[in-house]
Parts: sequence; C-alpha cells; structure tokens
Amino acid sequence: MNVLSLFDGMSCGRIALDRAGVSYEKYYASEIDKYAIKVSSANYPDTVQVGDIRNVKIADNQSDGLNIGLLIGGSPCQGFSFAGKQLNFNDPRSELFFEFIRIKEEIQPKYFLLENVKMKQESQDIISKYMGVEPIEIDSSLVSAQSRRRLYWTNIPILSLPKDKGIFLKDILLGDVKEPMLSNIYGGFKEKKPRVHFNKSVTLRAASGGGSIPSVTLRGSGIRKLDPLECERLQTVPEGYTEGVSNTQRYRMLGNGWTVDVIAHIFRGLLKEN
Repeated sequence: MNVLSLFDGMSCGRIALDRAGVSYEKYYASEIDKYAIKVSSANYPDTVQVGDIRNVKIADNQSDGLNIGLLIGGSPCQGFSFAGKQLNFNDPRSELFFEFIRIKEEIQPKYFLLENVKMKQESQDIISKYMGVEPIEIDSSLVSAQSRRRLYWTNIPILSLPKDKGIFLKDILLGDVKEPMLSNIYGGFKEKKPRVHFNKSVTLRAASGGGSIPSVTLRGSGIRKLDPLECERLQTVPEGYTEGVSNTQRYRMLGNGWTVDVIAHIFRGLLKEN
C-alpha cells in the first residue's frame, strides 16, 4: 500500500503510521512550506515530495500505478475555526478542501482520513456530504497534556475512543515542576474566551510569532513560554523531531500538526482490516 498525504506539513501522518505498526511502501507528500519539508525530509529522506496540492494532477490511467491505498490530510482550518473569523468556504484557505475532494475522487483510495477543527454545524454537514461519512470527535487530552478537540472524517474502522492516558501538564514540562497553575495565556495575552486549565495545556495554535506560543504560570516561578520540546510532547511528536529550523518555525509547524497518538489510534483500525 502506498500513502498520499495532502497538506502533509512535517509528516505527522508518517510518524503515526510507524507508531501504529502499519506497513506501507511509498509515502507521497504534498506540501509547500519549505521549513516543514526540511523537517520532514530530515526525518524521512525517502518521502516523495509532490508539491502544491493544486498542481497534483492524477489522470485516470495513472491511478493504478500510484496504488494509493490510503489518502490522508488536514486541510487548512483557519476559515472554519471558532478562533478565527469563520469565513467558512469563502476563505481561500478553506477552499483547498475541494482540492482534497478532487484528488480523493481521482484516486478512489481504499481508505481515507480528513482532519479539521470544530466548526459550525453547517460547514461540518457540507464536509460530511462530500466525504460520504460523518466525523468522529476526539480530544487530544485523552493521549496528551493538551486540550485539542478535532473532527476526523474516515472510513477506517474506529471501534472506540483512545483510552485516557492520564497525562497532565506537569508531566511534560522541563525541569522539576510540581504545580503549573494555568495555561490559558498566549505571549502575555489572554484568550478572548479564557479557559483555565490546571491539568492540561490549551490548544497549540498554527500562527507564527510570540503571541501564538502558550505560556504557563508556575507557582513561585512566574510566567514563561513553553519550550519547543514541551510542545513536541504536547503533540506526542518524538522529542527533537522539529530541530533544524528556528524556534518560530518549530512552534508554527507543531501548531499546524496532528497529535500523533490520536492518528496512530485511528490507523490501528487498518491492522484489523488486513
């Protein structure tokens, strides 16, 4: 089986496949961010980069040759997110969802997975109509120290939600930290709708810049931003995976990425099928 990952980012999908123990032959990746490609290529040199999704053209007579058994992707979510302006399908970034649908129809993969944020029911229903399945909602807090609710449209059999691993914010912080008090602050600015989490981090954001980096208040130690390694732990990415680019880019791609252990849980459904 070959895999095609659209909006691949730093190849969290490939980490998840390996973690789930799913065998595959070639991993094709469509990505345009040079920093994400650099990180992905450093960790997986044999990944076949195919470029911008809008330029990925798969003729009918080539589909069998590619043998794409699994199509995955997390289309840009800024137009859907409750944290954004909610422009929905009028947002150029969200329109890329239809590129995913185009390629899905051309390839006709045996299995598929699309990830996106919680959104208005109207938008969710449109995506469900095109995907042909209803989404399942999974919160990354079950497998990590991060509260991150996401929707997953897939035909991979998912028998249950991931088991709660009981991982808390104090478990992923560097140093001997006993009592992180809260984590609803980004770069010194509270969220519009503050959510105080004594045990979990808020969702890592995709935006770049200091204002998108979550901070924690530590008892007796003041406020500090999370370290990139701590953010890797929040996304259950291997420690040091995003090294080789600036911290700004590390934060950005981690915010854009998937919580690997959630995706690995979904992919384990493939093992039951084969």
